[in-house]
Amino acid sequence: MVEPTEHLLALKVMRLTRPTLISPQILTAEPKDVPQYSFQKILHNDATSVAGCETIAAGQFMLLPQSFGSIYLGETFSSYVCVHNCRAHPVSNVSVKADLQSNNSRVSLPIHADKTGPVTLNPEETLDDVIHHEVKEIGTHILVCEVSYMTPAGLETSFRKFFKFQVVKPLDVKTKFYNAETDDVYLEAQIQNITVGPICLEKVELESSEQYTVISLNTLPTGESVFSSKTMLQPQNSCQFLYCIRPIPEIARDPSALKAANNIGKLDIVWRSNLGERGRLQTSQLQRCALEYSDLRLNVIEANSTVRIGEGFNFRCRVTNTSERSMDLLMSLNTKAKPGCGYTGVTEFALGPIEPGQMKEFPLTVCPVRLGLIVISALQLTDVFTKRKYEFDNFLQVFVVDEDYREDSFQLDKYVRYSSGTASTNNIPQTV
Repeated sequence: MVEPTEHLLALKVMRLTRPTLISPQILTAEPKDVPQYSFQKILHNDATSVAGCETIAAGQFMLLPQSFGSIYLGETFSSYVCVHNCRAHPVSNVSVKADLQSNNSRVSLPIHADKTGPVTLNPEETLDDVIHHEVKEIGTHILVCEVSYMTPAGLETSFRKFFKFQVVKPLDVKTKFYNAETDDVYLEAQIQNITVGPICLEKVELESSEQYTVISLNTLPTGESVFSSKTMLQPQNSCQFLYCIRPIPEIARDPSALKAANNIGKLDIVWRSNLGERGRLQTSQLQRCALEYSDLRLNVIEANSTVRIGEGFNFRCRVTNTSERSMDLLMSLNTKAKPGCGYTGVTEFALGPIEPGQMKEFPLTVCPVRLGLIVISALQLTDVFTKRKYEFDNFLQVFVVDEDYREDSFQLDKYVRYSSGTASTNNIPQTV
């Protein structure tokens, strides 16, 4: 079959996108300068200049897209496809196919879903539709449109047109994981705007896996966001978000399962451009840092954050046998008074045998003797079988206050009296 040099139908494809904002170009010169006339002619013919005020910038103007251009990853690609019969006779069996081809895949786009089969176009009639597709790959994309029809001579004829555009990265997402002494994991996500214009972050959420639960640390106790307003990001600006990830109780009780549970979840980000164009980006599965345990693991499961000086305070610990052998443990907390130590107390008792993967809980008591932040250290566990000692330092921090401390208010006026812009102490003991 010999294809005709000119087809009976015309195919037009236009990408549907919001306009961009442009500013007028101001070109000025002195009246006696040689290029004065040329500059005036350019300004007079410029569509963005105002008649009579060519040298005054009258704000920004909307510019319709001139080509397919580029699109950001996560945005929805929309295009208007139109087939027009420009002949004087009807054309039968008209059908249109649209495929979106990338470096790794080829997707068939739904078009003319309301049509049950090929149609007949009379003279000057059109067959049009709008296609939508959320792009999920970076790189070169090609929209392939194929039109098939039957000539008056009964020959099946088709032709194709190709439209190329680029999909670029809109956001740069960096993540950092911090493994706490407990089973909690803290995730810091930094999101940077690498587009050419400002964007508004509508939603940034961490969708946890089935093994974890997520607590967002980006809101105040009142429910308000820590950000003063909508999270607007100018080009190259960035914003940080913080999340606390906790394993579910079934995973937390099993050290081997907790060590294997590395998949945290995915970040789901929704943003809008300065003209309301919506985009959505979801990261790949985030993985926590690999947990490395010694033979024993110590956790503080109950403790007050604030205690009073001179009063003994209790806290509760849990020790887990993460080795592959049984242990018979002897616990020792030597807190005898020494220079620089903020607490006193001596504790020593036997924990008894612990099988591999099992845990035991035990209470401890110390007495703070110094105000401020103190660190509980020098806890020692000894395996009676092997005589091996395991030492744990800096496993608990508490803030020590005096007897007059109140949680609801500090009552600063009891100690400081302000008069004429100066402060004087009242009832504060002086150091000699």
